[in-house]
Amino acid sequence: MNIAVEEWEGVTVVAPLIRRLDASVAGGFRQEVVSLIEQGHHQLLLDFSQVDFIDSSCLGALVSLLKLLNNRGDLRLCGLNDNILGMFRITRMDRVFHIGADRQQALARPHT
Repeated sequence: MNIAVEEWEGVTVVAPLIRRLDASVAGGFRQEVVSLIEQGHHQLLLDFSQVDFIDSSCLGALVSLLKLLNNRGDLRLCGLNDNILGMFRITRMDRVFHIGADRQQALARPHT
C-alpha cells in the first residue's frame, strides 16, 4: 500500500497515493494506519485528495480505525471528492466522521 505520512500542525496526516481504495487494498491500508496508531500517533487526518473511489470495504476499514482509536485520539477526513462524500452521506457516515473539504477545514473546530 503506497501512502504518504507527514506531521502537520500537530497531527499525523496519512494520504493514500492510490486512485482506488477497494477490497484489494483496504486491508493493507487499514494495517498501515493501525501501525501508526500503535506507534502512538493518535491524532490522525486521512487526506483522500488523491483518491477517486472507495468501496464499502474501505468504509469498513475506516470504521474499525475509529473504533480502535476510541477515546484515545481523533480521526478526521479531508479531500473527499463528490462521489466519495455522497457515499458517506448515503450511509450516514458523515455523521460519524469529522469531514473537511481540506486540511485546514478538517482541523478548524473540535469534533462534536
